[in-house]
Order: sequence, then C-alpha cells, then structure tokens
Amino acid sequence: MNAAPPVDAIHPGPGGARRSPGVIVTVLAFCGIVVSLMQTLVVPLLTELPRLLDTSASNASWVVTATLLSGAVCTPVMGRLGDMYGKRRILALCLGMLTTGSVICGLSDSILPMIAGRILQGASFGVIALGMSLMRDELPPARLGPSVALMSATLGIGGAVGLPVAALVAQNADWHMLFWGAAALGVVDIALVLLLVPESPVRTPAPFDFIGTLGLSAGLVSLLLAISKGADWGWSSGRTLGLFLAALVILPLWGFGELRTTAPLVDLRVNAKPQVLFTNLASIVIGFAMYAQSLVFPQILMLPEETGFGLGKSMVVTGLVMAPAGLVMMFVSPLSAKLSAAKGPKVSLLVGSAITALGYLLSLAMLDAVWKIVVAASVSAAGCALAYSAMPALIMQAIPPQQTGAATGLNTLMRSIGTSSSAAVISMVLASMTVSLGGRAIPSLDAFRTSLWVGCAAAVAATLVTLLIPARKAAPEIGAVAPAAPRPAHDAAGATASAG
Repeated sequence: MNAAPPVDAIHPGPGGARRSPGVIVTVLAFCGIVVSLMQTLVVPLLTELPRLLDTSASNASWVVTATLLSGAVCTPVMGRLGDMYGKRRILALCLGMLTTGSVICGLSDSILPMIAGRILQGASFGVIALGMSLMRDELPPARLGPSVALMSATLGIGGAVGLPVAALVAQNADWHMLFWGAAALGVVDIALVLLLVPESPVRTPAPFDFIGTLGLSAGLVSLLLAISKGADWGWSSGRTLGLFLAALVILPLWGFGELRTTAPLVDLRVNAKPQVLFTNLASIVIGFAMYAQSLVFPQILMLPEETGFGLGKSMVVTGLVMAPAGLVMMFVSPLSAKLSAAKGPKVSLLVGSAITALGYLLSLAMLDAVWKIVVAASVSAAGCALAYSAMPALIMQAIPPQQTGAATGLNTLMRSIGTSSSAAVISMVLASMTVSLGGRAIPSLDAFRTSLWVGCAAAVAATLVTLLIPARKAAPEIGAVAPAAPRPAHDAAGATASAG
C-alpha cells in the first residue's frame, strides 16, 4: 500500500515544471479576487454614468444588470465546460473574456459597447467555481480545506476591497482607467495561470448539453431580470409579471429535460441529494443576508448630516470604512476550514449563519458612528466568511470529482440569486419608506432599520435551513473523495500536454 503524500507535495505544472500547492492556491485566490472586483468596479460611477455615456438613468442601470445576468448564466456553464474540457483551460478562457470586456469598456463612451464589455466581464465569474474545482483535483488533502475556504471567500473579499480602490481611481483619474486597470490585472492573471497552474487530469468526456444551456439561460434571465428590474418597471407591470411567468414555465421544463438527458448540464439527481439541496438553499439566504448590509451601510455613511442620521462621508471614505469587512473575511476563512475539519462543515455553516444574524442585531444599535458601522459590518463579514467557506466543503462531500465544476458553479449561482433578490427586496423597502430632504425623497432611518431586520431574518433562515443538512464527518472526507495524491510525473506531464 502506498504511503499518503506529504502535505507540501509538489505538482507538475505546465511543461512538466513542478509547482507547490502554495503557489497554486495563491494564483487561484488572486484570480478570484480580481474577478470579484468586477462587482464593485462601477459603483463609484453609478450616479455619473448617464452623463458619461450620454444616456438615460434607466439605460445606464444595464451596466450593472448585464453583468449580473451574464455571471448567473455563465457560472454553471463554465463549471460544466471545465469538467469536460479541462478546468485550467476554461479558467484561462474566463480570464480572457474579463480582459476583453475590460478593454471594450475602456474604449467606450456610449452605452451599447459598455454593456457588451460588462457582459464579458460577468462571464468571468465562473473563475471562483473553477478555482475550487482545480484545488480539489490538485491539492493534497491536508491543504484542501483551508484553500477552498479562501477561494470561496474571495467572492466577498474582492468586492469589499475593490470599492475603496475603485472610488480612489474614479475620483482622481479618468474613469476609463478603472477598466484599463482591470484589463491589466486580467492579463497578469492569464499569465500566472498558464505558467504556474497545472491542468487537472479529471475529465468527464461527454457531448455538451446545448439545449439544457439554452433552457437554463432563458429561465435564469427571465427570473433575474424580473427581480432586478421589477422596482423600475413596477412589480405589477406586464413585463415583470410576464418574466416571472416565463421563469415559472421554463425552469420546470428545463429540469424535466435535464432528468431525461444522458449528459446534462446540471445533474439534478446529484444536486437533489439532501446535503447538496439544503446547502444550495442556505446559499441563497446567506447571499441575501450578505448583500443587504452592503446596500444599507454605504447610504447611511454618505447621506448628509442634515438628515439626522446620515454621516456625510465621501465615496472614498465610505469605501475605506467598508474595506475592513473584506479583510475580516480573508483572515476568518482559514478558521472556517479548521472548524470544518474538527466538527464538520455543517457546524461551520451553522455558526457562520448565527454570527451573521448577530452582526445584524448589533448594527441596529450601531448606526450613529463610523467606528460602530465598521464593527457591525466586520461581525457580519466574519459570519459570512465562515458560511461561504463551508458551503463548497459540503458540496464536495456529496458529489463525485468529475462533477465538481458544475456543482460548485451551481452553488455560486445560488449565491447570485440570493444577492439579486436582496437587492430587489431592500431597494423596495428603501423606496417605500422615505423622508424629504431639499425637495427630494431619501430613505428614512426606519427604512434602513427595516432593511437590517430583513437581513437578520435571512441569516436566521439560513441557520434553520442548515439544520436540515444531514450530519456528516468533515474535511477528511473531502480529501478522501478528491484525487489529491500527486500523479506520477509522466502521467501528469502527458495530461498537461494534452490539455494544451
């Protein structure tokens, strides 16, 4: 019987070069942070986009919506393509689309090319799921838990850290520099991946499910477009109701078709396992809870002091106030892996959901000073980091290695549905409870507090859903089902060469 591989075993990289697990994890985590930056890249420009692009505010909102829809549709698709054709190859493709989209946006002065570029940026969101899948295939078991936890947390880290950086650039340079900077980071990521990350030999050869992809895309676009645009169009308008009805018809038909397909885009039988199903449901409500605070705190920070509750801070200061939450996520994610290894990822998700709810409860009494908001946001961020880091571990326990990309992609999609729903619900609450200031309506303090209560309820709901996940042993099983042992040098070199 062969001995288990050492913790710091090294793995052949492109061209037969040998790479340590630390190098692989660092590169993939950096890619995840860069992709996550795309979420907050345009936030400092939102109020100025109609003027900058010579368009209406309604049209300018598509700069955000297009990225949301593209990311939701492409994340599970890219995960499946990675399982079929090579995760490193598809990850590089995603980064190439990010770079191309950033260049298009950097050259844009009108709305249509800007939307096209943002669609390509959104298509790169599959990088995080692909990165976790590569880690499962390439890392020794002892390194897998903390590494996957960090990769999962990059979704929040990049968004939080990116806000102050984007605000500083937008305030002190031409706004196009935001996108040229993103393009440069994309080129660096591609080079690092091709040079330092080995291709996984784990493949699932099968014909691509084009019909399933079209069905999922149509259903998701209908659902998320109705959610994201419902407030603008009116929740009872024909367009909104029509899209909800279309999603209600298309998604069940898509599911029926996937069950009858021999090589489906999403294996619903695997994803219907209680451990996967309830983890995905928890992902929706955790995504909702995480995003709710990010809609409340910046507005309170930037509203003028004349409101009686606004703190009158600039966008740059607001971004700096929110940045510690991202750093907290970075430092807490390894703790989640340790807790998962000791008690199981279900416990990590349960504790994370409870801490997130605690952060919301604290925030209700901590809206009157900058330092208090930093504390409340950091507590919630710690909870979200624990929860986000545990979800991939729960998914990987229940699925075969050949379906890791598609399954983790679907889990990432569930988070996106949660954040989209959060944006719609919280925006509706803030728009319905207003006060007048200088002749314009702004959200009232009661509106912000109600929004925080809604976020707290979502975190509590995540806790309750987590209780339904079947209890299992933790991180060691991830390593047990993952082909983590180092491959023989000749096999690895051959697999890398065949993968390009």
